[in-house]
Amino acid sequence: MSQRISYTKPSITELEVSYATDAARNGWGERCYDYIVRFEKAFSGHLDVRHGLATSSCTGALHMGLSALGIGPGDEVILADTNWIATAAPIVHLGAKPVFVDILESTWCLDPALTEAAITPRTKAIIATHLYGNLCDMERLLTIGRERGIPIIEDAAEAIGSTYNGRRAGSLGTFGTFSFHGTKTLTTGEGGMFVTNDSELHEKVLGLSNHGRVRGQTKQFWPDMVGFKYKMSNIQAAIGCAQVERIDELIGRKREIFQFYADHLLGIHGISMNTSSTGGDSGCWMPNVVFASETGVTADLAREAFARQSIDARVFFWPLSHLPIFGGHAGQPLASDIASRSINLPTYHEMGTEQLLRVVNIVKKLCLGD
Repeated sequence: MSQRISYTKPSITELEVSYATDAARNGWGERCYDYIVRFEKAFSGHLDVRHGLATSSCTGALHMGLSALGIGPGDEVILADTNWIATAAPIVHLGAKPVFVDILESTWCLDPALTEAAITPRTKAIIATHLYGNLCDMERLLTIGRERGIPIIEDAAEAIGSTYNGRRAGSLGTFGTFSFHGTKTLTTGEGGMFVTNDSELHEKVLGLSNHGRVRGQTKQFWPDMVGFKYKMSNIQAAIGCAQVERIDELIGRKREIFQFYADHLLGIHGISMNTSSTGGDSGCWMPNVVFASETGVTADLAREAFARQSIDARVFFWPLSHLPIFGGHAGQPLASDIASRSINLPTYHEMGTEQLLRVVNIVKKLCLGD
């Protein structure tokens, strides 16, 4: 039996271990925020944004950002039907309604035309999810936002390393959020980041993140509002500091792996892979193959073929509107169709040529029938 190939795993070196060890030994008392502050500064510097706030998850960052914008009962927030529930859950928690629209066939990201058509007087935000490192058409979405007075929020959980017209994903909208889950290009195990260039918005989120205690409040244990507890730990941030120091290496390896797959698969009739919008450069977090309908290859067939060879292949995100908790509808046409015939391919830092070729050969056999 061949050695199992995971669909992803983190890259942890002695640098991460040494920083985490230092935080565990010394990061207490007056030093309990040292690595958190350092990580926030380093990551926001990488993005070239004014403010970064380390959080316990990308979901928490979204929750606080939406709350700071005043979103609540009766409001609507537009997002792509192709999404993980983490993007929709904070909307529901705030009492607002997620409005799902279809995706572009080219990028699998939010369709700007359908987004504009879905706007109502109750629309209070649009969330642009950069799927698998693919980039939304931010120029069109930002134009819609300016013309209609609606904030554009970037869910950049999967877009570390992606750039749009020279600017890093997450830095273009009213605010951006990132995930540092163990599957992501940069990891802290669990964790996330809220980023923005809006200083007033940052102050609101900063207060919300600390149980509602605003900066400058002189009374001890005196919250000024009902807030949240979505902080990242100092030990997690220590790992993040090391990862930021290696970020070019981590992104570069993701791109190398994606290019290997592209070089070996894109010449085969019936196979397509990730693309980015015009002006976009993907960070290549997760390579995907979409099998043309005429091949007869479905996501289920592909995953079964991979499983027989001890290889993990991850499903494409199901349309959220398929879920019973959101009505269990048929879903948007493109979102439903692509999910039925697409899979995520394995990608991790230490993946070697032998492992990559094993994956490539299975995809070829599926499509060519060899």
